[in-house]
Amino acid sequence: MTDATQAPRRSPPSKSSRPAIFLDRDGTLIREANYLSDPDQVVLLPGVPQALRTLVDLGYLLVVITNQSGIARGFFDEAAYRRVAARFDHLLEAEGVSLAATLHCPHHPEFSGPCDCRKPGLALYRQAIEQLDLEAGASHFVGDKLSDVLPAQAFSGTGWLVRTGHGRASEAAADVPSWVQVVDDLTAVSMRLRREGPPRLDVVHGAL
Repeated sequence: MTDATQAPRRSPPSKSSRPAIFLDRDGTLIREANYLSDPDQVVLLPGVPQALRTLVDLGYLLVVITNQSGIARGFFDEAAYRRVAARFDHLLEAEGVSLAATLHCPHHPEFSGPCDCRKPGLALYRQAIEQLDLEAGASHFVGDKLSDVLPAQAFSGTGWLVRTGHGRASEAAADVPSWVQVVDDLTAVSMRLRREGPPRLDVVHGAL
């Protein structure tokens, strides 16, 4: 990975690939709850369903990448995670939104040792890109922590830090790279991209 202060460069996409919106879950799409393990506590943030529908209409696939270190910490198990994930999917489907994929990292370096999938690690992104034939350079990486958006640089995509969840604290506490877009919420991301129009896969975009 190049220096985090540099703007990402975008490479020409393949003709068969599609762009994605890589989304964090907790604090970005649903209300932040520490180590969420109760499906009844899954609450979509205001505006999220409409924003996701807008992004799909623009031609993006929706991919959720989420760190779930509560599993490694012993706060809940994979079965509890799956129940929460099922509730999350149900709420989105009731709003007419379907995700292309949801991938999670159950690890934490202090409890389960190092891994390549915990964000900002790239393993889960590479998995999604390969399995879904995604054009990473035309994709967007959205979350409320820098660890959610820094992978954009490795893939020459665009990073968006939203101020929901931990976003305002992340913005205040960290040296946010100049190439990261900082906006209030997912609605702001969708409105900005709608103004730009559908993603073009036949051109190389310049740095932001």
